[in-house]
Amino acid sequence: MRKWGIVIGVVYAVIVFGLLVPAGMILAGDGSPLGLVFSRDMFELFGEWLVWVPIVALVAGQAILLFLSVDTSFKKLKPRAHVAVSVIVTSMLFALLAFAGLSAVGAAAYGDKFVDRYWLSAAQMFAIWAALWVLWGIAFYLYFRNSAQLTTRAVSWLLKGSVLELLIAVPCHVWVRRRGDCSAPIATSFGIVTGIALMLLAFGPSVLLLYKKRLDGYAVRPAK
Repeated sequence: MRKWGIVIGVVYAVIVFGLLVPAGMILAGDGSPLGLVFSRDMFELFGEWLVWVPIVALVAGQAILLFLSVDTSFKKLKPRAHVAVSVIVTSMLFALLAFAGLSAVGAAAYGDKFVDRYWLSAAQMFAIWAALWVLWGIAFYLYFRNSAQLTTRAVSWLLKGSVLELLIAVPCHVWVRRRGDCSAPIATSFGIVTGIALMLLAFGPSVLLLYKKRLDGYAVRPAK
């Protein structure tokens, strides 16, 4: 199971780097073909440290959730440490999802003025994300602290949240494109890519949890 977790984590990282980031550039740009994305602009994008923050958060969150899904030895003891880790990771990813959704709505409502006001300052963006992280952390702790299947519920929340966020971000992106905004599509495309990334992230632990449930069923099946 651990080996499959590593394989799923590597595949997810490749999808984020090789597909979702270029897709975000295409959505935010002028519709250039995919071949033109892998150019100097792509290397310049990866040269920006701010771009690596959500990428590292997504890949690290996927790896931690996979580890928690595979490693169940903690059931012999009280899972206090694992509750804290799961709450921190889940609230971090959900805060990123909420930030992307709010950015898409703000871009649709206020256009370029929203991006110029809230996206030009890295400190301001981190402050909003941190505030959402704390709020979701409190909510998830109160919800998960007595849960026996914490990782399963966390993944379910991430999957449902990503679907809801995409239902918000996609219409917002269509709206700002039709309106002809200059910078607003950057925020809405970030919302779309983040929603897809979180949806794919949730599938990884879900698959391992399904396999583990089946294997546990085989283990307790009485021999004939």
